[in-house]
Amino acid sequence: MENRATDTTPALEVRGLYAAYGQEPVLENISLSLTQGQWTAIVGPNGGGKSSLLSVVIGSLAPLRGELRILGRPSLAQRQAGSIAYMAQQERMEWDFPISVSDTVMTGRFGLMRHDPLWRRLLPQRWAAPIHRQAVEEALDAVDMTDMAARPIGELSGGQKKRVMLARALAQRAPILLLDEPLAGVDPPSEALIMATLERQRRAGRTIIMVTHDLSGARRYADQVLLINRTMFGMGTPETMLSDSMLARLATGSPPAPSGGFHAAA
Repeated sequence: MENRATDTTPALEVRGLYAAYGQEPVLENISLSLTQGQWTAIVGPNGGGKSSLLSVVIGSLAPLRGELRILGRPSLAQRQAGSIAYMAQQERMEWDFPISVSDTVMTGRFGLMRHDPLWRRLLPQRWAAPIHRQAVEEALDAVDMTDMAARPIGELSGGQKKRVMLARALAQRAPILLLDEPLAGVDPPSEALIMATLERQRRAGRTIIMVTHDLSGARRYADQVLLINRTMFGMGTPETMLSDSMLARLATGSPPAPSGGFHAAA
């Protein structure tokens, strides 16, 4: 992995974060600290601000106020350094565009290619530097799509497309992976493969931050669960956060007092 700080530095640290779309608040007073190398599942109702939190982290939504640090540094600097890879819930892609699976995954390396010599950046993708080609090959292998590397993306199933998008994120070799509903609309085999792939990434030391409605998957794989419904309802073990009582409070918008299972950043 590239651009990793010391293991004791929080992967993501948020203090007093507020955000809105126009006049509509979407996040209120979010404060948290996520340890490197852990898998955090973000759970909450539709419209509760889960995806908005990821949008703030990647820089597509400017916060009204609050502080955000990534691996101990200002968020903009870490985004520019390639410390975050992001997989959106709905990719803005022309799936009928005549581009291969391999070339699609290579687009995940474009931000890193700006460090290459100008002459190499002007060459076709098939002549990209070996480090980029190797990253693409490893990413395709991780999601079991190597045999389809030359296939046009328009010929893929929904689950295969999700796997390609995950490969594009993995190809960035970022220490932090942000995933917005990576299991939405996928078939059971692809779902199992995606979760197994993410588990391997976590074991390799990557930080996984995943928005999900899959509570059974969160219970099985996540190290911790963050509950959000515009404000922060709690962060703790899956057993505590996904209990019936906590989920009922989350659904009704009644945050518990900061005690028991509630663990905000210190």
